[in-house]
Amino acid sequence: MRADKHRNKKRRRWASILIFFLLLVGGAIGYSYYQYNQGVNQSLKNINKDPEEAKVNYKFEGQKDQYGDTNILLLGSDARGDEPSRADTIMIAHYNEDKGTFKLTSIMRDSYVQIPGYGKHKINSAFARGGPELIRKTIKQNFDIDLQYYAIVDFQGFVQLIDEAFPNGVEINVEKKMSAYVDVPLQPGLQRLNGEEMLSYVRFRHDAIGDFGRVERQQKAVKAIGDQLVSIQNVAKLPKLLGVVSPFINTNMDTSDMLFIGKDFFSDERGNVDTLRIPIDNSFTEKRVAKDGAVLDIDLQKNKAALHEFITK
Repeated sequence: MRADKHRNKKRRRWASILIFFLLLVGGAIGYSYYQYNQGVNQSLKNINKDPEEAKVNYKFEGQKDQYGDTNILLLGSDARGDEPSRADTIMIAHYNEDKGTFKLTSIMRDSYVQIPGYGKHKINSAFARGGPELIRKTIKQNFDIDLQYYAIVDFQGFVQLIDEAFPNGVEINVEKKMSAYVDVPLQPGLQRLNGEEMLSYVRFRHDAIGDFGRVERQQKAVKAIGDQLVSIQNVAKLPKLLGVVSPFINTNMDTSDMLFIGKDFFSDERGNVDTLRIPIDNSFTEKRVAKDGAVLDIDLQKNKAALHEFITK
């Protein structure tokens, strides 16, 4: 009799713990969903039309690479009214789930490579010819790396994200005066930049080093944003931040995928985000071709080897 009472008491205790756990999980999911929708609605107030109507449903046959990493193709798009979007930023975010680490590769848009079915052209022309799937195939053919996901981010989404995550701006050292062909001119020096100012910083390229400097600044900005997001404990804000950027992003990633990967990116155990630029130094020549203008004629084997070494080290 006494043993039966003990067992019943134990069962009730475990049932109470299970109910508490389920309520906790349910509350967390509900809070995340609420915050996500708050972010979406906040962004929709700042635009004149529903961006979901303009999103193209792209085919994308991606998978993890041969090393077990998740690679995400990141494309920066500048949509202007009814004009076709231009993809002028090409990056690959490498995520190792076991280590919880991230790396970032930038591929310069003028890299002259074989595009499947079209011959040799600048790599950024693959987007206009066949969307992110053709860029995926081009990277696979030239560098033998698989990409599992893609994310095309309108630059206005970048502005909204910065302003939401950093009300006081992102601290960054602007290395020179930047005024040509940018919406918001910048002066040199250590300062805090808001969303529009950060956009000017990552897009400026009208100086002696042109696109090389722009790629370097883009990588510097990603690292600064990542480091400062961790330092201000933004994990709790992750659902809202995803909601803020959602109207401006076209991706094959589920929200749950983004939350899962995002929690590691915001973790204070993430470590540094290592970066690579393709083409690497001393592996290309600048030349002009009749059909494409100025291009970077790259040593494919050198750059392919450098990319694989970067991912696996």
